[in-house]
Amino acid sequence: MAEAHAPLLSLRGLTRRFGGLTAVDGIDLDLAKGGLVSIIGPNGAGKTTLFNLVTGLDRPDAGQVRFEGQDITGLSPERLAAQGIARTFQLGRVFGNLSVMDNVLIGAHTRLRAVKPAVPVIGPLLELGLALLRPSSVRQEEERLREEVKAILARFGERLLPRIDQPAYSLSYANRRRVEIARALALKPRLLLLDEPTAGMNPSETAEMQGLVAELKAEGLTILLIEHKLEMVMQLSDRVIVMDEGKKIAEGPGEVVRSDPKVIEAYLGHGLAGAAEQESAA
Repeated sequence: MAEAHAPLLSLRGLTRRFGGLTAVDGIDLDLAKGGLVSIIGPNGAGKTTLFNLVTGLDRPDAGQVRFEGQDITGLSPERLAAQGIARTFQLGRVFGNLSVMDNVLIGAHTRLRAVKPAVPVIGPLLELGLALLRPSSVRQEEERLREEVKAILARFGERLLPRIDQPAYSLSYANRRRVEIARALALKPRLLLLDEPTAGMNPSETAEMQGLVAELKAEGLTILLIEHKLEMVMQLSDRVIVMDEGKKIAEGPGEVVRSDPKVIEAYLGHGLAGAAEQESAA
């Protein structure tokens, strides 16, 4: 069991305040290598703010983030990406004027080797020269990465591969979300944070995304998931954490959490079991 191992990601007392509002209030969380933990809660519970603190887009007022035992609290997103931490966003972010291929290639930028200078002082000049001359090492690496991108896009069936050269702005909303996930996978992450990956998707598209996440989990990828579609959460998660008003109000297996009175109250009296059944029947 993945949860029996030492944590890959560990949060202790993580806190973020915005004026008089405490958006994240003393959150503790452990995520073992190969595990999948879901974070659920009403809108405004602090879930995305927590993701921002883990991935360096925001800095905590208190607490610590540790990755593979190392303190990474407040490191920049670039440094965290270089360590193998990738994420997607609640509101999808793609480069509209770039092709699907180029959008996904951007995710591999921390893995480039042929253009990394041995002497940092001349780095910018050397990188410019390599870009202009494109020696064989650069061309070979570009070709290798392009083949990797095609393999990643193939995970989405026929959704993206036939559109590989199309600009991202021409894609449907669901396909833009798929491109964003593909870009995160191009990093070859050791930790993937997915913020509502099925937002705006219909039941068929949601089922496809659930299958992909299940596949990634089976391959051993460590995943932290925010998702409002509770049936998906219950089927995928090793453990579920429930947040409300910045606090963790419940944690445990999905079947236990969904019947917790505090969780039901947080969802305005609508029991999670009923919500999940309605969603499953939709």
